[in-house]
Amino acid sequence: MGIFEFLFGNQQKKRADYLKKGAVILDVRTDREYQSGAIKGAKHIPLDTLRNHVNELKNLNKPIIVYCASGVRSAKATKFLNLNNIDAINGGGINSLKSIIN
Repeated sequence: MGIFEFLFGNQQKKRADYLKKGAVILDVRTDREYQSGAIKGAKHIPLDTLRNHVNELKNLNKPIIVYCASGVRSAKATKFLNLNNIDAINGGGINSLKSIIN
């Protein structure tokens, strides 16, 4: 096992496990970024409005995989959701998550 597989392989497995559980894919990029292309079926809630959607996301009763352009905003969103008792993981950047979903 290489160092990258050791460091990131577990995260890929976790994303795949969440997908098997019927996870909601959440895009926290800006409206403009979302309109330029998104993962098919992703729910779009920009990071700066996420706090207004906590109850909506809780009511989904599903785990959530969060993504953005690079993984930085999705990490912030994931931490916020976890602090609000929502089962969420960071899916990273759109391109890395697309490779797992497609």
